[in-house]
Amino acid sequence: MRAVVYRGANDLRVETVPVPRIGPNELLVKVAVCGVCPTDIKKIHFGTVPPPRIFGHETAGTIVRAGKRVTKFKIGERVALHHHVPCLKCHACRHRAFAQCDTYKQTGITAGFEPAGGGYAEYVRVMPFVLPGVIRIPARNSFLEGAMLEPVNTVLKAVKRLRLLRGDTVLVAGQGPIGLMFTRLLALHGMKVLATDLLDSRLKLARDFGARWTLKAPDASSNNPPARYFDAAIVAVPSDDVVRQAQDAVRGGGQVLLFSHTRRGQRTGLDLATICVDEKDLLGSYSADFLLQSEAARLVFSRRLDTRRLITNQFPLEQTAAAIALASHPTAVSLKVVVSQAS
Repeated sequence: MRAVVYRGANDLRVETVPVPRIGPNELLVKVAVCGVCPTDIKKIHFGTVPPPRIFGHETAGTIVRAGKRVTKFKIGERVALHHHVPCLKCHACRHRAFAQCDTYKQTGITAGFEPAGGGYAEYVRVMPFVLPGVIRIPARNSFLEGAMLEPVNTVLKAVKRLRLLRGDTVLVAGQGPIGLMFTRLLALHGMKVLATDLLDSRLKLARDFGARWTLKAPDASSNNPPARYFDAAIVAVPSDDVVRQAQDAVRGGGQVLLFSHTRRGQRTGLDLATICVDEKDLLGSYSADFLLQSEAARLVFSRRLDTRRLITNQFPLEQTAAAIALASHPTAVSLKVVVSQAS
């Protein structure tokens, strides 16, 4: 089969590799769509993991083979995959810190080599411990929508980490695909959202997604709405300056949530008295919450969160490197980038 193999920093090669062999408790899925995620982009650009690997974890496709002990799924079913599933028993899981669970940190989907998601290939092997995360795609919904379940789950998890009451005011900094999902989910939960971004086109879409106000990002620290106005601020761009602006923008007792600062080793200066004296919480949210899979699926498949509007660019498997390049350097009209294959 064809696959895009990571051979080192910024080195992706279209190669022929064996179709994965499955065990009696596993599935083989023919990939239809795989989204391009910033976490994979960083691994590819900075070479943070040893090669070879086949990346891609926002995956949807069709079951073409099922192990003899698999009883809950059938050949021909269209499914969205979930590559991390926690044990639900360990210390981290008892505190619902699933991304810190050792089982969760294992990747349960592979197209070969060290498991890394495998969605940039024609077929993937789905291991037994992640089968509980597999979701069937309803007949009326597309593979594209199925591939969006994982990123929607990560945003939903982050929203639920915040102590918000209906009618609270929230700043969402950055209106890329993730920021727009935040804007929509917060609006659905009854929050009043100020969306900020550098691009007018994204601010327009943010209004469509439920933002009450929009503001061009260079003016985000202005007094309209006033400083210390927000109950929470979500930083959906990897900008330290925006983090400090967000700290100033939330009222005492508010929260600042970091979603995009995923590169290790970064340091920045903060006014720690705002955390101690003003009781402004600084927290992070990373990856998905397995227990929210069904809720994320309802949001996407009902189209209350219409992810179809976020997908702007589709590339064939052979052009995965170009897809990653565009996702790394988006244009004024690009949002979610995916790799699509004939189903």
